[in-house]
Amino acid sequence: MSESQEPKVSAAFDEQKITEMVAAFYRRVRDDEIIGPMYPENDWPGAEQRLRGFLIYRFGGSDRYIRERGHPRLGMRHAGFRIDLAARERWLAIMQEAIEEVGVPKNERLNVQNFFQQVAEFLRNC
Repeated sequence: MSESQEPKVSAAFDEQKITEMVAAFYRRVRDDEIIGPMYPENDWPGAEQRLRGFLIYRFGGSDRYIRERGHPRLGMRHAGFRIDLAARERWLAIMQEAIEEVGVPKNERLNVQNFFQQVAEFLRNC
């Protein structure tokens, strides 16, 4: 995705809404049979913090994630995990539930959902 194609959303999908969405996502992931085992048991807070920071950055908020971690390198960071079609679909389904739970504004949902679909497909490696 080029810089000009970066998803941007309105102030209605701000850092607080992203924080709520990520928390709702991780509440579900912990017990998920497909996605849950991909996370180190002792790093749930770190995983949540990294996703939150990444999404805040990608949707036009603070660049703290980049300053602390550098380029996202999503492919490299996820290469060690088996991400097949089932994992992709489950990740998207859980994220969709989180989007709905926190009430991401309807006028922003399509943009957010399209972004997640692109990322999920990009990370699929088998």
